[in-house]
Amino acid sequence: MLTKMIETLKKNPRTIVFTEGSDNRILDAASKLTKEGILGVILLGNEEEVKTAAKAGNYDIAGCDIIDPVGYPEMDAMVDEMVKLRKGKMTDEQVRKALSKSNYFGTMLVKMGKADCLLGGATYSTADTVRPALQLIKTKPGNNIVSSCFILVRGDEKIAMGDCAINIDPSEDDLVEIAIESANTAKIFGIDPKVAMLSYSTLGSGKGPSVTKVANATKKIKEAAPDLAVEGEIQFDASVSPDVAGIKCPGSPVAGQANTFIFPDINAGNIGYKIASRLGGYTAVGPVLQGLNAPINDLSRGCTAEEVYSMSIVTAALSVPQEETVDEEELEAVVRAVVETFIQAKKLQKK
Repeated sequence: MLTKMIETLKKNPRTIVFTEGSDNRILDAASKLTKEGILGVILLGNEEEVKTAAKAGNYDIAGCDIIDPVGYPEMDAMVDEMVKLRKGKMTDEQVRKALSKSNYFGTMLVKMGKADCLLGGATYSTADTVRPALQLIKTKPGNNIVSSCFILVRGDEKIAMGDCAINIDPSEDDLVEIAIESANTAKIFGIDPKVAMLSYSTLGSGKGPSVTKVANATKKIKEAAPDLAVEGEIQFDASVSPDVAGIKCPGSPVAGQANTFIFPDINAGNIGYKIASRLGGYTAVGPVLQGLNAPINDLSRGCTAEEVYSMSIVTAALSVPQEETVDEEELEAVVRAVVETFIQAKKLQKK
């Protein structure tokens, strides 16, 4: 049950495109989404293969549209549009070859308004999902990069972590974008963001290029988003322990109570969220991709049908105009329901 947010999606019809239309997990989720009237669904792939897979798995996809890039009647128009978007970087022939792949084809469906959002990665790598989005959807005004954020949940506790999946060695300005976008994502999931810019140093206790990068990024964040609660550079213990914060960072409004953690690079981020998930008992929701002109999200290749279903709702929700979204109380109920779906999925994986 996804309460009032699902009602909001029903009142504001959205269509999602799945790049891997014959995958059983996608078919399972697509069947539920259309049966429940939550989303319009486009499945990409050979129509016969998709229908055969659905029949074998007993998935009802009568409410879904199936589009095969091969033989797509509007392909010429799509090629022309993509050639323009690539601005001489790809020839007509190269574009046609790219559009024969569902990741590029699906992204162009979003770009051309045939779908509102996209979910891929059940069999594709993260790079194969993000690359077409960067080239075709591009970043929204004011953003220069795409980043990611995981929401980690344990009981009633929720925290956010970024960037754990996209940017290998973000610059100072990249960290500014990552922090602000992750704070916005945290809000969507009902978190009042208190941002810790993580480092092996707290307010000058250590030295090095990485320390300088994080410290400078923090100053820029305070200038760019003066209402955002942020501290840095700060060590993890000082960010979460009031006792340590009192010693290392006295008087800080964030230290000791941070809930949104920004890592200095992908090594720290990827390791950090997986430690929290595996040893800390948190369920990781995401990654949620940030900074794009349209909602495009990436699945783990080890995802379950339940995770596909949940991420579909999250992705579609991000496409609803802000003025039409639900209030904080309603959103909190939705988040609990979405997260509970992820937790149940993880339990099923362990059995």
